[in-house]
Amino acid sequence: MITKTIAPFGTWKSSISAAMVAAGSTPLSLPRVDGTNVYWLEGRATESGRHVIVKHGDDENRADINPAPFNVRSRAHEYGGGSYLISEGTVYFSNFADNQIYQMREGEIPQPVTQSKDFRYADFLLDRNRNRLIAIREDHTDANREAINQLVAISLNGSGQETILAEGYDFYSSPRLSPDGSQLAWLCWNHPNMPWDGCELQLALIDKAGTLSNIRKIAGGESESIFQPEWSSDGKLYFVSDRTGWWNLYRAVEGGIIPLCPMEAEFGRAQWVFGMTMYGFARAEEIICVYVRQGMSSLASLNLNSGTLIPITTPYTDIQDLQVGNGFAAFLGGSSTRPMELVHLDLGTGGMKVLAQSVANLPEPAMLSIAQVVSFPTTNGRTAHGFYYAPINPDFSAAETEKPPLIVISHGGPTGMTTSTLRMNIQYWTSRGFAVLDVNYGGSTGYGRVYRESLNGQWGVVDVDDCENGALHLTTQELADAERLIIRGGSAGGFTTLCALTFRKTFKAGASHYGVSDLAALSADTHKFESRYDIRLVGSRDLYHERSPIHHADQISCPVIFFQGLDDKVVPPEQSERMVNALQAQRIPVAYITYEGEGHGFRKAENIQRTLEAELYFYSSVFEFSLAEAVIPVEIHN
Repeated sequence: MITKTIAPFGTWKSSISAAMVAAGSTPLSLPRVDGTNVYWLEGRATESGRHVIVKHGDDENRADINPAPFNVRSRAHEYGGGSYLISEGTVYFSNFADNQIYQMREGEIPQPVTQSKDFRYADFLLDRNRNRLIAIREDHTDANREAINQLVAISLNGSGQETILAEGYDFYSSPRLSPDGSQLAWLCWNHPNMPWDGCELQLALIDKAGTLSNIRKIAGGESESIFQPEWSSDGKLYFVSDRTGWWNLYRAVEGGIIPLCPMEAEFGRAQWVFGMTMYGFARAEEIICVYVRQGMSSLASLNLNSGTLIPITTPYTDIQDLQVGNGFAAFLGGSSTRPMELVHLDLGTGGMKVLAQSVANLPEPAMLSIAQVVSFPTTNGRTAHGFYYAPINPDFSAAETEKPPLIVISHGGPTGMTTSTLRMNIQYWTSRGFAVLDVNYGGSTGYGRVYRESLNGQWGVVDVDDCENGALHLTTQELADAERLIIRGGSAGGFTTLCALTFRKTFKAGASHYGVSDLAALSADTHKFESRYDIRLVGSRDLYHERSPIHHADQISCPVIFFQGLDDKVVPPEQSERMVNALQAQRIPVAYITYEGEGHGFRKAENIQRTLEAELYFYSSVFEFSLAEAVIPVEIHN
C-alpha cells in the first residue's frame, strides 16, 4: 500500500513541470487530405512558435513540408486560419513574416505567388480550370482607413495578377467551387455582426474567363448564421444554418432549402478562424459529421436518402476540423484522458490510428485529474455549465479538514467554448493541489443560440455571474476553500477576470493574461474583425465606462498578476499597463510580466514556462504557502 505524504494544497511536488507543459505541447491544427495523404499544422514552441506543415504518407512516414524559416500562418482577421492548401502534392501557403502566398512541392524551395506585403490572404481554393487561386484578401495598403476585405482570384501563371471577384461586404470567408467549376459559393457579412450573429451564403455563376454573374443570396441574414458551405460530388450545395436556434445541416434546392437532420445540437462552431470544418462527404449520399450537445462532441454518419443519423463510436468528446477522404476520415480529437491528437479513421472497419499527438509523453494516469461535467444554478433562473477538476497527486493528500484553493478559468472569445480535452496546463495546477473549474458561461457556444446570445448586452455581467456562481457552488459542495478562490483568463476571459475582481468580492486573487480593461480603448484600438463586436456584447457605448475595470480599479482589493505580449494587436499592452499603474497607486499587491516578440497569446516555450511558474509563485505569495520547487521569483509591488 502506497502511503501518501500529508501536505497542504498547493505545496505538492509534481512531475508535471512548467517546462514539460511548454516544451511537450505541440499545437495541432488544420488537418487536410490530399489523396491518401494526411497533412496538418504543428506549432513548434521550440522554434518560437513556427507553424510547420507535416505530411503523413502512404509509407507511414512523416515529413515536414515547409522548410525553416517559413512559418505557415495568416494574419487575416489577426486570428488567421485557412493558411494553406494541398492539391495533388502542390502546397500553397501564407507565410507569416511577409504575408505572401508561396507555392511548392515537397522537397522544393517555396516560390512566391503574390507580390504585395500590404495584402493578407486566407481560405485558399484552387480553380484548376482557370489556373488560379481563389482566396480571401485583406487590403492594408492605406493605414488611415479600415482594412478592406475582398474575394479575389490570383493567377498562377507567374504574373501574380489579382482580380477582385466580389467586394462591398465588410467580411468574406469560405469560398467553395462546384465540382464542374461553373458555380462559386461563399459567406459574407457586415458590421456590427460577427459571423455567428448573422451572415449570408451567396452563390454565383462563373464563366470560362472566371467572371462572376447572377450573384444571389441562398440563405442567411442579419440574425441567421451560416457555417461551412460544401459541394457534394454530384453538384449539390450543402451548408449549416442556425435558423432554428441550433446549427443544423441543410441542402440548397431550387426555390429553397431542405433541413437534413433537425435536432437540438450544434453542427457548427463560432468562426473565429478561417478553414473550420465539421462535416465532409464519404460519398454523394453520405455525410460524415461532428455535432456538439451540452458541450460534448460526437461523430456520426448521415444518410442523405433516409435522413438517418448513425453514431460512429470513438473515445473522443472533443472533435474538431473533420476532413473526409476516400474511405477514411481525419480529425482532431481529445477527451478527459487524451490530449488533442490527429486521428485517422477507416470508415469501412471503424479502425483508428493516431497520426500525431499534441503531448508526446503523458504523465502516469494516476497523476491526471479527469474532467467532471458540472451544471449549476446562476442568476435569473439560468443554468450554467463547466468542467470541474479535482486536485490529484498519487504521492500527496491534504488534511481532511482542509479544502483546496480553486482556480476558476474564464475562456476567451467570449463567444467560444471550453472542452473536456486533457490539457497539461490544467494538470499543472491540479497535480500541485489546486482544484480547477473551467466555465462555459452564458455566451458560450455548444448549447444553442439562446445560450450564446444570453451574453448580448451583458458582457461583464452574465459571464461574471456564472464564474462567481460556479465558484460558490463548489464551496457549498465543500470542494473549494471560499477564502482561496482565484479567477484567471486570457483576452476576453481576462476582461471577465478583471470585472469579477473589480465588481465582486468573491475572489481573493486573479491573473489577467492580455485581458481587456478598457472597453472604449479596445473599441478604438482593436483590429477590424472585432471592431464592432463589443457593441453587441455591451449593448451601448454609454455603458463602456460603467463596465470597464480601468475606471473602477479603486474597487479592487485583492492581488492581481498581469501577463502581456508587447506585440499584441488585439488587446494592446496599454490595457494591462494602465491597470497595473492604477493598482500600484492604490497599493494593491500587483505583478506585471511582459514578453517581447509575443502577440495575442504566447507561443515561445520559454515564455509559456515562465508564465506558469510566475503565476504559481504569485499565488504562493498571496496565500502564504511554500513551493515544492524552485522558481524564479516575481517582483510583486506593494
